[in-house]
Amino acid sequence: MGKGTQDKSSQKEYIVNRVDMLLQVLDTIDAETAGVEEIDRIIGMLDDLELKCKQFRYDWEKSEKDEK
Repeated sequence: MGKGTQDKSSQKEYIVNRVDMLLQVLDTIDAETAGVEEIDRIIGMLDDLELKCKQFRYDWEKSEKDEK
């Protein structure tokens, strides 16, 4: 797996890249032929993004407390 994302700027860029990736996946889905698998893939991507955002939120809160 990749190196951890530590600073706020890198974490924000990670989120932007993941949202872009999600949008690309959505753009490739054909509404006429899409099935449950495509929806499950989107849900999985959203779940992963939510988990990462929560991790970054924790990191940011910890960083703010450490600065005080």
